[in-house]
Amino acid sequence: MTPDPAELQDLLARVAMRDRAAFRQLYQVASPKLFAICLRILKDEQEAEDTLQEVFVKLWHNADRYAPQVASPHAWMNAVTRNLAIDTLRRRKPGGGDLDAVDNLADAAPGPEADAIRRSEGRRIEACLAELDPDRAQAVRLAYVEGESYLELAERFSVPLNTMRSWLRRSLIRLRECLTR
Repeated sequence: MTPDPAELQDLLARVAMRDRAAFRQLYQVASPKLFAICLRILKDEQEAEDTLQEVFVKLWHNADRYAPQVASPHAWMNAVTRNLAIDTLRRRKPGGGDLDAVDNLADAAPGPEADAIRRSEGRRIEACLAELDPDRAQAVRLAYVEGESYLELAERFSVPLNTMRSWLRRSLIRLRECLTR
């Protein structure tokens, strides 16, 4: 289960004061999610492990820079992780990959027509989301854009888990109906 933001905030404050026990606890509760971010970006387990180690070194040195009024502890740690993983990608040796793979990457870029279609679809989805109750629309965004689990959403909205599942299922049905009009 994802740790409580208040718990993470407390751990980061204690890490900022160089509390090693808090750092160990922070590693235990946050490393699985942060490792998943590294692995998703780098697609290499060893590089992801190395980058995760860099992430926690950076968290140890910069925990005092965390500002709770600016971002949630999850968002801040995720941003640190994402940035370091991207830096790792940039540091990869040039020419170390397959040239055909580079050509395929260039070909995969969307053209102006595909970009216009994507923007148009995005506007349609936003218009359909606006037809939902605001809390249902926010739950859909958090679940399917931000990747929050049903349990996290149920806790955030203070509703039972099955209620959250029903909210999301019914909201998706309404979105599908709206998009097919």
